Amino acid sequence: MQQPELDATEAPEVGELTPPTRTLMGPGPSDVHPRVLRAMSTPLVGHLDPSFIDIMDDTQELLRYAFRTDNKWTIPVSGTGSASMEAAIGNLVEPGETMLVPTNGYFGGRMAEMARRAGGDVVEVDAPWGEPLDPVDVQAAFDEHQPDVFGFVHAETSTGVRQPDVPELTSIAHDHDAYVIADCVTSLGGVPLKVDDWDIDAAYSGPQKCLSCPPGASPLTLNDRAMDKVLSREEPTRSWYLDLSLLEGYWGEERAYHHTAPVTNVYALREALRLVADEGIESRWARHRETAGALKAGVEAMGLEMNAADEYWLPSLNAVRVPAGVDDGAVIADLLDGYDLEIASGLGDLEGEIFRIGCMGHSARPANVSLLVAALGQTLSEHGADVDVGAGVEATAERL
Repeated sequence: MQQPELDATEAPEVGELTPPTRTLMGPGPSDVHPRVLRAMSTPLVGHLDPSFIDIMDDTQELLRYAFRTDNKWTIPVSGTGSASMEAAIGNLVEPGETMLVPTNGYFGGRMAEMARRAGGDVVEVDAPWGEPLDPVDVQAAFDEHQPDVFGFVHAETSTGVRQPDVPELTSIAHDHDAYVIADCVTSLGGVPLKVDDWDIDAAYSGPQKCLSCPPGASPLTLNDRAMDKVLSREEPTRSWYLDLSLLEGYWGEERAYHHTAPVTNVYALREALRLVADEGIESRWARHRETAGALKAGVEAMGLEMNAADEYWLPSLNAVRVPAGVDDGAVIADLLDGYDLEIASGLGDLEGEIFRIGCMGHSARPANVSLLVAALGQTLSEHGADVDVGAGVEATAERL
């Protein structure tokens, strides 16, 4: 089909913004709390305004609470979660150093790609998609490769697996004098995460998952050991924008200009983190576990299978096996068209094999879970799956 010719001299006719109202139960973003939306609509100030400096201080203090850390170097990186990911890896992996990464999910692969672009050599510790890393395998990989940096995914968004044994993994790394980077994109504010107690050197996250905040300012924390490495690099990191030795001047005591921070995104993150503090971090972890537990009970009573075993099930991201003979894409499309309900399909090795159903932040509410179980069951039934919708709805109701 021939495209019409464009005339840049004419103003485009674009109507008022009217996005649909969705219930977001996919792998992110999650539903945003009204308080966060209100915070984003408040007046803009300059990124070096004294009032914004106070807002920066508040945001850093609240981030430390959510990460369960006293790390001085705890900041929101200007950008999505991938920006905080690249800031951690790009600053801690120096050219010629070796980084150990996992193979058990999509985001371990992204770690590997970022490490290579930073000039690092990548080695892998293997585990099947849908299973966590085994500390025995991590120990063997360290003994063989002696990596300088070890990255792992605490909550693997592509498989619905939560990594247990975190202190055991960090202990292995530190016994070999390696630095530990933790991907906490789908765990911060949703499932237990204790950066200091677990001896994690650097951890990054995204705001749009369990914090229920629009993307744009992404959490990152580094302990003194990690920041000392950043500040003592022989050559600067390859990214000027994400160079933590430069960002330190803005987010540290000096508050010197580096770039124009996304002011409204920082407003949003501050308010989202206030909601975390108001609820209490442990109560928030419990809410996610209980609400997602009702979802899990419902889909299992319906006759569906979870991708992850119970001992490493991830409450914030529920990976549900697609029934045989069912087109996952058609089901997802029907849920969106018929119920304004968003879930997602699998990635990588699990493409077409799982539904990825989030239960995160403001989306982790009884009404959302009840809608999800009933709508998913009805839609699967319409697509010929052998599911007991009534049993699923009843099991969910009993847990909510």
